[in-house]
Amino acid sequence: MFLIIGAAALAALYFWYASLIARRNKVREALSSVDVHLNQRHDLIPNIVALAGRYMEHERALLTEVTRLREQARSTAPTNPAETGKRFALEGELGQRMAQLMVGMEAYPDLKADRPLMDAQHTWTETEAQITAARRFYNAAVNQLNNAVQIFPGSIIAAVAGVSAMPFFEAPAEARVAPTVDGILGPAK
Repeated sequence: MFLIIGAAALAALYFWYASLIARRNKVREALSSVDVHLNQRHDLIPNIVALAGRYMEHERALLTEVTRLREQARSTAPTNPAETGKRFALEGELGQRMAQLMVGMEAYPDLKADRPLMDAQHTWTETEAQITAARRFYNAAVNQLNNAVQIFPGSIIAAVAGVSAMPFFEAPAEARVAPTVDGILGPAK
């Protein structure tokens, strides 16, 4: 009788362990997908900054800030939950600054008519949509993993297996407010 109960308990622990590992791997897969799209975003930024820099002499500080954030985000590899959270914070700030740049470009008619920049903006919009989809997939996988890690007996099994909760990829609070031309360039005169 005890042998059957012991075998059933071991089988349950094994299946719980296997479930945790599968969920952790799903998060890693989702994180890899997010990373691919973020790298596409990073590859677009130098072109957009260079094109915008031709016309936007008064926004040099913003262009410099975008370049700095891009380099910081690229150098932060998501290898553990703390690094992943740091990377997501940098990506949120970078996205916010790029949104300011895109809105700021609206004030420059010559820039709005620049065909290479229009193409870059279109590609940017597509990439941001892909990042949004990848973020949803990642956050769903993280939700499942975090629930499994934080609910008993998963918390014990996760500690033994070295599986930990992962951060969600959330937009920073200030990025939830859409930038406006007046907010970036000041009120129209």
